[in-house]
Amino acid sequence: MKDYITNFITHIPFKDIGIACLIFLVFFFIGKIFSKYILEFIIKIIPKKYQRIDDYVIQSFKKPVSLFLIMTGLYLALHYLPLSDHTIYYITKIYRSMIIILIGGGLFKFSNATEILFNHVSTRLNLQFNKIIIPFLTKAIKFIVAALMLAALANEWGFNIDGLVAGLGLGGLAISLAAKDTLGNLFGGLVIITESPFTIDDWIQTPSVEGTVEDINFRSTKIRTFTQAVVTVPNSRLVNEPITNWSRMGKRRVLFNLKLDIHTPKEKMVKCAANIREMLKARDDIDQETILVHFHQFSSASLDIQVYFFTKTTTYDEWLIVNEEVNTEILAILENLEIDLAVPIQKTYNMEGFPSFKKNTVQARENEFTMEQERTHSQ
Repeated sequence: MKDYITNFITHIPFKDIGIACLIFLVFFFIGKIFSKYILEFIIKIIPKKYQRIDDYVIQSFKKPVSLFLIMTGLYLALHYLPLSDHTIYYITKIYRSMIIILIGGGLFKFSNATEILFNHVSTRLNLQFNKIIIPFLTKAIKFIVAALMLAALANEWGFNIDGLVAGLGLGGLAISLAAKDTLGNLFGGLVIITESPFTIDDWIQTPSVEGTVEDINFRSTKIRTFTQAVVTVPNSRLVNEPITNWSRMGKRRVLFNLKLDIHTPKEKMVKCAANIREMLKARDDIDQETILVHFHQFSSASLDIQVYFFTKTTTYDEWLIVNEEVNTEILAILENLEIDLAVPIQKTYNMEGFPSFKKNTVQARENEFTMEQERTHSQ
């Protein structure tokens, strides 16, 4: 090998070697200058509203462009030398392959800016994108870029891509039969993303789990329960269960029965219900569309007023605060009207005062005495 290189160098004029080195150095310094000064100048002249997106583009392709200029200089330098056609052929193949890798690497890194692009599009076109779609699309774009890059490299070096695709098809059939559960989870994830029954940070409830959605990927969905445990649910199972999305409530319900003492006068009871209705209608944090406060039913120890309304907030801690304030004002209304809440009543009866009870008790004692006598006689 050493002799081959020595023989190779000795057969090339020093003038050609010098010009080749000069070509390489020119492109090398152009690449350095471009990445250090020209890109910084471009960033400064970009309008601020586009700067974040263009900054991602520049940062993603900064190194690939610099390496492209250096590789181009090396290619032109070697191409200038009087090399054999066979050597030039492989040099060209390597140069073209490097270009494919550099473009693929830049696009692969730029795919991380999917969130910024979608936010920009949603702002311009007034569209809303689900939080789950953006990470999913980022992974899908990376997979497509990697697949296209490998296909282009295979085609560049003369591999039969058609045969590879056919082989992948047969292999995919075998894999799909062996991994149907995995494919079921994958399609389940696609259903969740396209139908969007929930998104990240939503509070959901299913027959098997309840909590806040933390992440969704190709296989499963991670849900943090209210005990702070993380439950991983396969997507194929999750899409086949009824899902209640509590985060999508437009308003939050409050429903309870206010049990007044059974001896409360009718006038006070009616006045109490009217005062509660007025109090609810005067609050800004209560939805005014549905406020129902009515005498609902009798019970053995109470007169029940049903209170039914909605809070504008759906956040649990804020809902509790509103509920507490309403309950406090209801207590004040009861105090002003001097109305007592119902207390469960338990009555005790002395059964010995009833003749039938005495007769049954005497008969039971006589039977017990007779049985005792028979046991003694038998012994």
